Amino acid sequence: MRKEVLKLVTASGTHAFQIEVAETAAEKSRGLMFRRSLADDAGMLFPYSPPQEATMWMRNTYISLDMVFIRQDGTVHRIEANTEPFSETVIASNGDVAAVLELKAGTARNIQLKPGDKVLHNLFRAAP
Repeated sequence: MRKEVLKLVTASGTHAFQIEVAETAAEKSRGLMFRRSLADDAGMLFPYSPPQEATMWMRNTYISLDMVFIRQDGTVHRIEANTEPFSETVIASNGDVAAVLELKAGTARNIQLKPGDKVLHNLFRAAP
């Protein structure tokens, strides 16, 4: 899995994360399942091309996560905070997104991330 840096720009500043990019169907299907921990500055990015309604769940996921749904222009669409480990409840983006970023639960709150904030990564480009 490819590792890269992604930055989140919030009211509290710019925050860098070391992310893994889940590109293949197998990588997306496995995601962060079976992991017992996640560093405070780590995450996983699930890109979708073309942008689409994305759905996630927490099957076989031991750690609670914050799921950040991101539009094609790098704007945070919505956040599902503190997901429930092992839950099979479907978590939907509620609109077309280009990616989902999974972070350790509580990260969004800690860095004051909210809808409308910007995500800096080469996957996202502003509309022409």
